[in-house]
Amino acid sequence: MTRIDSFRRRLLLAGVAAPLLGTSASARAQTRERIDAVRRLIGGAAVQTSGLVLDLPALSEDGSSVPLGVSLSPLVAVSEANPLRSLHLFAARNPTPEIASWEFSPVIGRLQLSTRIRLNETQQVIAVARTSQGQVYVAEREVRITASGCLARPSGAEGGQEMQVRVRLPGKVAAGGTAEVVTLISHPMDTGLAQDDKGRTIAQRIIRAMDVNFAGAPLIRGTYHRSLSANPYLRFAFTPKAPGRIEIRWTEDTGRSAQYAGEIQTG
Repeated sequence: MTRIDSFRRRLLLAGVAAPLLGTSASARAQTRERIDAVRRLIGGAAVQTSGLVLDLPALSEDGSSVPLGVSLSPLVAVSEANPLRSLHLFAARNPTPEIASWEFSPVIGRLQLSTRIRLNETQQVIAVARTSQGQVYVAEREVRITASGCLARPSGAEGGQEMQVRVRLPGKVAAGGTAEVVTLISHPMDTGLAQDDKGRTIAQRIIRAMDVNFAGAPLIRGTYHRSLSANPYLRFAFTPKAPGRIEIRWTEDTGRSAQYAGEIQTG
């Protein structure tokens, strides 16, 4: 290894290894307490800081599309008597900290969800999950950002056609097995912060809600904010007890909507 390579390696370790070491518990608590929406959500509940797993890269060169995954550890006691009720995502240093939230039906089972988010700068991302009996689980991860994702002008909806949807359903799901669903809608998710070529602010226009029904009953209700990436992507899993029809609706804040319907087989 040359001296130059050695120097570059030391710089890389200095810039990337720090987030992997994590921040102290008191610093993480202070981050949560600085966000009004997080404080209101937690209320007076005791916070569990283990059990909720937040998967994020330590470093992202593109803050406009940062992959994020959330799951529950097998040690977390969710059941039909105490199912997962909701999940909420926050970015402490974004212009508005709310990213997205989801309400779940008991059919969802154990949490397994992935999406893509926008981050304005290097910061802590916070996930808060609640069960129906009021248990609160919190996870935090720091992500280093080299290019802001909130001020950048979107390049347009994927494929050039807004409100076009793509959904991938599983094949036949074994009895008691997990069905993984992958969804995407083409949409620029204009943040209301970027400017056009003439320096004029582009008005906010986003997908505000995503509703998923299965077998005629609500499965997931998603509420989205402008910190979700363009072309909103969501991968989730649930445990169907019987075959059924899955219906998905995305709704823009203008009232415009798009729909999808398909069948999930079990047996």
